[in-house]
Amino acid sequence: MTNLVILGGGYGGMRLLNELLPDHLPAGVSVTLVDKNPYHSLKTEYYALAAGTVSDKELRVDFPEHPRLTIKYGDVTGINLGEQSVDLNGSEKIGYDILVIGLGCEDKYHNVPGADRYTLSIQSIEKSRQTYQTLSNLAPGGTVGIVGAGLSGVELASELSESRPDLRVKLFDRGNHILPAFPDRLSEYVEKWFIQHGVEVINNSNITRVEEKVLYNHVEPVQCDAVVWTAGIQANRIVRELDVEKDSSGRLTVTPHHQLPGYENVFVVGDCASLPHAPSAQLAEGQAEQIAEILKKRWSGEEIPETMPPIKLKGVLGSLGKKQGFGMMAERAITGRVARLLKSGVLWLYKYHKG
Repeated sequence: MTNLVILGGGYGGMRLLNELLPDHLPAGVSVTLVDKNPYHSLKTEYYALAAGTVSDKELRVDFPEHPRLTIKYGDVTGINLGEQSVDLNGSEKIGYDILVIGLGCEDKYHNVPGADRYTLSIQSIEKSRQTYQTLSNLAPGGTVGIVGAGLSGVELASELSESRPDLRVKLFDRGNHILPAFPDRLSEYVEKWFIQHGVEVINNSNITRVEEKVLYNHVEPVQCDAVVWTAGIQANRIVRELDVEKDSSGRLTVTPHHQLPGYENVFVVGDCASLPHAPSAQLAEGQAEQIAEILKKRWSGEEIPETMPPIKLKGVLGSLGKKQGFGMMAERAITGRVARLLKSGVLWLYKYHKG
């Protein structure tokens, strides 16, 4: 029996399962999914969980069921490429014939002293729960600092300003304007929304140190009752420790077929893979679809294409609270109620139709 082991039930792992099950898994192949949780989590919505506007249960999607699918729960503590095995919880070993690495990412603190110790996170559902507990227990008039004005920071700041209008929300941005990856029109729209809703945007900031209830912007101390870090990500620690070629964020270099160079039976998906596009759920799903195609051709004895087609990304949608939004669809900027409705629709389709 060939054992396909998938590390991580994130967007890439989930899409791969849904591409193979129930009808595209040959009789001689079994699948082992390894994850810490007994469900897939909607990571793109962790900001809402942290802000207290959705419940934990709303962000869960059941894994598929199949007679030849085994789910192992726990922490991956090592990957042994030479002996084709994975260490689980530091004691159990799982052998594989084919491995898909999709362990996701962690916060990247850019060597800022105290950032790893004194800031909150929304990079996992566990950490998002902890962030919610801290933010929900703040006294009226408290100050929340959010470091990083990319998509996650903007969505968290807007959601928190609606959930807790009694709090002072400060959004620290390294650039001249927020959302640098978006057109100026969208950045200006979001900044105007923040002004109207009392979110303070601090441009050209440089967080040099974080201490308990205080962060330093350049050398100026800013008192904060809580600080949330959304200023960068890096590959999972287990992936960063692999003795193979990686980029500056610890993501693994991959072939055009999403394989680890020198290991044709090891695929890499999602935030663990070094790709020309910024990491996203869409990108992970696109990779998973191509990996599924490669596996199906391999199992049926068909020739695998020399190259895979470019992964087409449909666009990016962001929320500004529950009623407004922004985004890019087919290279067209959209703002307002329509953008928010589109995002809600995409989320509904994903959750209830598995993609």
